Amino acid sequence: MSSVAQFPTPFIPTESQLHMAYSVCRGITRSQAKNFYYGFLVLPKRKRQALSAVYAFMRRCDDIADDPALAARDRKQKLDAWVDAFHAAEAGHPTDDPVLLAVVDAQRRFGIPVGLLDQLAFGTAMDVEEENPEQDQNRGQTKDQNYPRHPIQYRNFQELERYCYNVASVVGLVCIHIFGYKDGAAEPLAERLGLAFQLTNIIRDVKEDAVLGRVYLPQDDLAQFGIPAAELATMTDPTRLRTLLEFEAQRAFENYRAGDDLLHLVSEDSQPALWVLINIYRSLLQKIVRLNYDVFTRKVSLTLREKLSIFGKGFLKRML
Repeated sequence: MSSVAQFPTPFIPTESQLHMAYSVCRGITRSQAKNFYYGFLVLPKRKRQALSAVYAFMRRCDDIADDPALAARDRKQKLDAWVDAFHAAEAGHPTDDPVLLAVVDAQRRFGIPVGLLDQLAFGTAMDVEEENPEQDQNRGQTKDQNYPRHPIQYRNFQELERYCYNVASVVGLVCIHIFGYKDGAAEPLAERLGLAFQLTNIIRDVKEDAVLGRVYLPQDDLAQFGIPAAELATMTDPTRLRTLLEFEAQRAFENYRAGDDLLHLVSEDSQPALWVLINIYRSLLQKIVRLNYDVFTRKVSLTLREKLSIFGKGFLKRML
C-alpha cells in the first residue's frame, strides 16, 4: 500500500458535504451492523457519527475482500486501491466518496492513528484466500466450482489470536479513541474485548465459514477433540463439536471480563454504549451455550426483543 504525498492545497469539505457523508455512513451502519448499531445509538451524536464512519470504512473493506466475482489477486489489488484512496483523502486530496469524507473527518476529530485504520484493511485481506490458477481462469464460466479453495486455517490459538487482533482487537482500539480514555491500561483491555467478540463470531459461524473454505478453529484444537476440519462444512451431528466449542467459548468468556474493567476507563458519556456492545455479544454467546452449541441447524442470533431489552437498559444508564 503506497504512501501519498501531501496535496499542495488541502481539501476541506463543506458542512453540507460532511452532513451528507455521515448520513450515508449512518445508513450503511443501520442496515448492516446488526449488533453494533444498538451500541452506537446511546452515544452522543458526534461520537455516534464517527463510529458510523469507521464502520462504513470497514464494511467497504469487507465487501471488497468477500467479493465472489473477483479473483483473490484482484480483490487484494482493489483493497490496496481503496486504502490508497483513503491515504490520499487523509493527506488532503479531494474526494467525493462519502465514506472517505466521513472517516477522514472522524480520524482527525478523534485523533485515530492512521495506522489503526490501515490495520483494519489488512485484517480483511487476511480473509482473501489463495486460489488455484485453474480457479482464476475458470471464474465465471460455471456455477459449479471444480477447483476448491485452499482453506484458511490457523495451526494454533496463537496464530488465531494474531488474526483476531487485526480484524477485531484493532476495532476495539479505534473505538476507545472515539469513546475517549486517559489511562493506557484501556488499550490491552480493548484488545482482549475484541478477541472475545471475534471468538463469539467464530463459534456462531463455524459451519457457514467452513462452507466458504474458512476454518478458524485452530488445527491443534481440532486434533485435540478429534474433529477433522474437512467435516465442519457437512457435519450432521452437532453434538460431536460441542466439547470443542465449549472449550473455545470459555476462552471468550474469560476475555469478556476485560470489558467489565474497560467500562470504567472510557469517558462517562461512552460507558452506556460500551455496556450495550459487551452485553449484546456476551448474551449471544450465552444463547449459544443455552442451545448446547447447536450452530449447525440454525443461525443463532439475538431477537429484536432481546436486543431492545439490552439497548433499553443502556439508554437508562445514559440518562442517569
